[in-house]
Amino acid sequence: MEDQLSPNQVLATLSKHDGPILTAQAFPSISFVKVKSALDSLKSREMIIHSPVEREEVILTGEGEGVAEEGSHEAKVFEAVRAAVDGLKIDDLPKMVGNESANVGKGKALKAKWIKMDQGKFRTSTDSITDITRDQLATIRKSRSYPDPKVVTDLKKRKLVTTQRVISFKVDKGPNFSTEMVKEETDLTADMLATGAWKTAKLKPYNFKAMGAPAMSGALHPLNKVRHEFRQIFFEMGFEEMPTNKYVETGFWNFDALFIPQQHPARDQQDTFFISDPPVADLPRADPPAASSQTLPNGSPSSTPADKTATSSTSTPKDPKERPLDYDAYFKAISTVHSTGSHNSIGYRAPFSVAESQRLVLRTHTTAISTYMLYHLAANPRPARYFSIDRVFRNETVDATHLAEFHQVEGVIADHDLTLGGLIGFMEVFFAKMGIHKLRFKPAYNPYTEPSLEIFGFHPGLNKWVEIGNSGMFRPEMLEPMGLPREMRVYGWGLSLERPTMIKYGVKNIRELLGHKVDLAFVEGNPAVRLEKD
Repeated sequence: MEDQLSPNQVLATLSKHDGPILTAQAFPSISFVKVKSALDSLKSREMIIHSPVEREEVILTGEGEGVAEEGSHEAKVFEAVRAAVDGLKIDDLPKMVGNESANVGKGKALKAKWIKMDQGKFRTSTDSITDITRDQLATIRKSRSYPDPKVVTDLKKRKLVTTQRVISFKVDKGPNFSTEMVKEETDLTADMLATGAWKTAKLKPYNFKAMGAPAMSGALHPLNKVRHEFRQIFFEMGFEEMPTNKYVETGFWNFDALFIPQQHPARDQQDTFFISDPPVADLPRADPPAASSQTLPNGSPSSTPADKTATSSTSTPKDPKERPLDYDAYFKAISTVHSTGSHNSIGYRAPFSVAESQRLVLRTHTTAISTYMLYHLAANPRPARYFSIDRVFRNETVDATHLAEFHQVEGVIADHDLTLGGLIGFMEVFFAKMGIHKLRFKPAYNPYTEPSLEIFGFHPGLNKWVEIGNSGMFRPEMLEPMGLPREMRVYGWGLSLERPTMIKYGVKNIRELLGHKVDLAFVEGNPAVRLEKD
């Protein structure tokens, strides 16, 4: 166990000297932290004065400790050669002293003329030797220094010693020096006032310059900070936020309603997380009314069963301008456009499986929510702008840039007579608000958008173009079965929340941003981010 150092020990040691003392000499076995703590306690009462003293110490390495204990490599070689009556063969030396001592020691021993070569054998050239290296290391281990700098340099080259900077203190008596530190009272009590003890008590002075205890507080995660910036951009541009609290979706809303074929690779086990309990859900239907709540005699809450109309496939509009939504007809229309085609489309000419539509999955994109919102918009078609920022799930291999879950930023605009040029123009305005002013667009393929565009932005820090999003105009095969007018068009685009966050905060590994490897100091210490500013 490490030795302790009390303030009284410092005072007692200092009282035995007429002048200042060095803590490295007076308390060699005490750690720097404990010495500093004792000195600061005494300095605050002006019982001592101290100043730091920096010096360089020479210490033994692990190999140097071994030499100091067992002798140098060259001394081991000499002893092995002397022990051989008729000389020692070169090939036998490693067997006697080990490979390292043989390789290093034979050259040193020959140079010191302790041994010589004679007819292919090592023989001694002297009767006795002085192990100078061992003696030098013994001196260094004791004093942590050596008077000859050339010796230290040579030992460092041989990796037997190394140097380190050490801070110690020069300590002298202060104006209030005493051989014993009297306990200071921190409070003026009623008893002290009643007995008059306060007159002779030693009261601890207040330190008005002392730093206060740090206040513990919460901190926003960098993803939440960037998410806030995105939300402000969307709200500024007149968007309405979509509800995204459903992590589990059916294959119908996640794939079928978006005109993604049931044979598409994205539905494979390699890309999608499927729910095992329960494995399937109902066909699309109206949302059930909120269950009423009542209190049982014992005071615990209970939910009454929902009304029988909860399983109805037709929704009753709340606004007289809205038409009722027929989910059965919508499901049939989606089934038709997939299997045989409709609305000027030939479809996929493949069987449509109802069971595949009912399978439950962890949503692979928030576009499932966009589809749900657009279907409800079809009850009263009108210009609308929606956005969402929430978590999605992909069955991907985890590495420095991919996780099995991430956050998707998505926006959709529905209006009459929209064009591809308008989408490109809007993207330039949208990304300019994020500080990205140079864009390029590349044709791409999405099952539910045509035409589709990949979006690239120029990153000045990386000095190259990087992909920042995907966009397109939703296909008629997706929109017209909902009941939206043919002249109504819908823009859609999306990007991840993690990529701009990693760029802005200089994070190279996504696992440092999400998951169990996140450093709380990183979360607490980073400032708010402004997307337009570095």
